[in-house]
Amino acid sequence: MITSLSIKNYALIEDIKVDFHSGLTIITGETGAGKSILLGALGLVLGNRADLKVMRDMDSKCIIEAHFSIRKYKLQSLFSENDLDYEEDTILRREILPSGKSRAFVNDTPVTLQQMQVLGEQLIDIHSQHETRTLATEAYQMEVVDALAGNLALLNDYEKNLQEYRSCRKQLSLLMEQRDQAIKDLDYHNFLYNELVEANLTSVQQQDIEETYEKLNHAEEIQEVLAQASQALSGDITGSIATLRNVLNDLGKIKGYSSDYETLWERVNSVVIELEDVGEDIYKAADQLEVNPQLLAEVQDTMQSLFRLQKKHGVTTVDELLEIQEELSQKVAASSQIDIQIESLEESVNENKGQVLKLANQLNTNREKAIPVLKEKLESFLTDLGLPNAQFQFNLQELEDFRTDGNSSLELLFTANKGSALGPLHKVASGGEMSRIMLAIKSVLTDYKNLPTLIFDEIDTGVSGEIAHKMAGIMAAMSKNMQVFSITHLPQIAAKGDYHKRVFKKDEGEVTTTHIKDLSTEDRIIEIAQMIGGSTLSDSAIAHAKQLLN
Repeated sequence: MITSLSIKNYALIEDIKVDFHSGLTIITGETGAGKSILLGALGLVLGNRADLKVMRDMDSKCIIEAHFSIRKYKLQSLFSENDLDYEEDTILRREILPSGKSRAFVNDTPVTLQQMQVLGEQLIDIHSQHETRTLATEAYQMEVVDALAGNLALLNDYEKNLQEYRSCRKQLSLLMEQRDQAIKDLDYHNFLYNELVEANLTSVQQQDIEETYEKLNHAEEIQEVLAQASQALSGDITGSIATLRNVLNDLGKIKGYSSDYETLWERVNSVVIELEDVGEDIYKAADQLEVNPQLLAEVQDTMQSLFRLQKKHGVTTVDELLEIQEELSQKVAASSQIDIQIESLEESVNENKGQVLKLANQLNTNREKAIPVLKEKLESFLTDLGLPNAQFQFNLQELEDFRTDGNSSLELLFTANKGSALGPLHKVASGGEMSRIMLAIKSVLTDYKNLPTLIFDEIDTGVSGEIAHKMAGIMAAMSKNMQVFSITHLPQIAAKGDYHKRVFKKDEGEVTTTHIKDLSTEDRIIEIAQMIGGSTLSDSAIAHAKQLLN
């Protein structure tokens, strides 16, 4: 419930603070006194859009602050979802700066307007004769039926299962799309994979192949060079080894004379040994090398095949080709596994669908049981409110698709007159009838759910006499379980209030301001007497006012 509202620099209000209590609070005042200003200011802390035109002084900021006691509303999860600190005494504040910038706060934490609206909807419900469009919506009508059906917990289970079902179905759809694409790609991937497998890349040493190719391709040149090198080293007369052997023999004759000569002999001997070894290797290399056009062609084909694969896949090494081969292997394997995954997901989708359908059917069963009760209660209330021939017809129709609140649609038909055909509520009900229906629905709901603070804004327009008494009685009964406000021009309703506030305008010099006053018992007698007989108080009007208050 709202416990206080403070308003600064808003429209005709300079600075006021109003305290509120549980029960039924009546707000009265002459037309134009500023009752709508109060609702406008309250709307700002409920998340309505701000307008610079509402600022009384354009050089100062406008501040609207409302305090709420929310212990009974069980809003902890809503605060958590919006990353807000939960407080049983919660403060909503709205500031409009002279620059036109608007700021919103919940318990001094900055919030977006959307967050403020979501919270505000749980705290205050404002109704006027001109704002009954919600009653005509299927969503609201279903919400009313569900309240009587006790479907709240079941709806939570349904929504969770529906979300899981839709998520699973979405995964299945994506997987089937992947399968369709995989089927298109499978042949190509298979071709690429097999091509790489046939290349036997694990046994390929690219550097060895390239060396072999160079040897075979230049075999004659290599043989000629090796022969010349062999002759230069091992020739009998002019070969380097023969010459060095002669040097070695000569040094052998003098090596005993000095360690220096012996060292020279050892060095030359090492060179001779090394050259003999080199000569042997040159001989072997020349012996092993042969001109083999057929082998050259085979090596050339292998090398060209390798280069072609590397160019095709945009790589330069065999290792990179092997990585691509592994990736293709996985894609081919995945293509073969995707049907198994789809089959598994289809089972999950069917299981989830079955659970959702079971819950939806239970919702509908509960609704079918609740509809006659709701119909009887509403028609009974409307009889008391001067519509004895009012009739409702609730048509619950099962649908093929799942909606957020089940798998059925609801059509509410109404007539206020005997013998008249029933029609959609928004088409056949007048403004006054919609107001009474709204009051009846809210009154019924108080027995089935915790409602936010209700503000009835002149919904009694066009009502008088005994019907006004009945409306007042309904509001008073509702206020036993919740906080109710009624902005009214009817003395019968004003007299039923636990608290009475009067809104009035006051001229202060050249400035007009709006004020609000808590009325004492004597003040209420005068206010209600004026509502009965006008500004001129008569004894009969005062007597009537006292009678109403008693």
